Amino acid sequence: MSKITIVGGSRGLGFALLESLQNQFDCSVVVDVIEPLKTFDNVRFVRCDLSKDFDKCLCEIPDTDLLIITAGIGTVKPFENYSFAEIDKTFRINTLAIAKLLFCFYPALLGKQEKRVLVMSSIAADVSSPLFSVYGASKAAVSKLCESLNIELEMKGTENRITCVSATSFNGTSFNGGVTDTLKLKEIVHECICSLNNKKTQVYINEELCEDVIFKYLHNKHEFGVSSYNYKLNNKRISKNKTIIVGFLSGTFDLFHVGHLNLLRRAKEQCDYLIVSVHESGSWKGKETFIPYEERKAIISSIKYVDEVAEDFLEDCDAWDKYHYDKLFVGSDYKGTERFNRYEKVLEGKAKIVYFPYTQGTSSTQLRDALKKK
Repeated sequence: MSKITIVGGSRGLGFALLESLQNQFDCSVVVDVIEPLKTFDNVRFVRCDLSKDFDKCLCEIPDTDLLIITAGIGTVKPFENYSFAEIDKTFRINTLAIAKLLFCFYPALLGKQEKRVLVMSSIAADVSSPLFSVYGASKAAVSKLCESLNIELEMKGTENRITCVSATSFNGTSFNGGVTDTLKLKEIVHECICSLNNKKTQVYINEELCEDVIFKYLHNKHEFGVSSYNYKLNNKRISKNKTIIVGFLSGTFDLFHVGHLNLLRRAKEQCDYLIVSVHESGSWKGKETFIPYEERKAIISSIKYVDEVAEDFLEDCDAWDKYHYDKLFVGSDYKGTERFNRYEKVLEGKAKIVYFPYTQGTSSTQLRDALKKK
């Protein structure tokens, strides 16, 4: 049975390639965070956020005949306006996920059977791209990875290759706020398919324009960079939209138990990047702690739902000045208290407070009482 897997195939170029190729395969799989624009009889959808639950799509890779990776995110804005969370997510999706997908597919590429791969990169990988720096850096890593792997494949004696596609911006995708239009992508799709069939390793969409861009860059890199910066600025390309949701919560996390784990899991389900502040002591609650502070921090940092462990803040609202989080998570037993009534006023227009319903089960108080009785 022949199989095509398209990672990022629900919109844009990925969907256009799916529409064109799915009839040529017995089985087609789309891996994306949202469902495809259109359903096909032989297409199966796997919901997967490459920045969070990457492992969901790994089982689809080994028996694939054609692997297409078009997934990617990017934001045009000054580097100082990024957050750790945005940088982390960009590299997770644009670089780390692609490297891991290629690693899983690599044994098949080394085999005797014909296997094909198409990876979407960008002209931003070949030149400096101020105000698009994080995206450009993430794509540059992928471009060089593909270039290096193709040499390794050649040296291993296999004819299988990875086709790395680069382009300047083009219409027909939602990447810059547009909508998917497969008619506008028809020529690009044709060029991608021809490149795959001819086992080309590097393809530039609108080759003459890309060559001109690279020539200008190599001729005077500084002048090119300044010109690129001014172009984005003058054409109002800078985005003000946030690409991720940052969550924040705090706690003592003494005598860690499943209730703590469920709290962290539920918080992570509502954000892309979860920051957890661990209190040095429980004195603010009038309780002693049994587990040393550094050990509690080590426990929290090892939990897969936690992206970053923060310093201890006197007030949760003080942490907003540093992290500019979008959601503050807390148990519903705090709703209506003087402290959180004050937080709601301070954080109005900045962040949403999410109150999680209290659930019965193991609690630190129960464990603490049991220890005291012992």
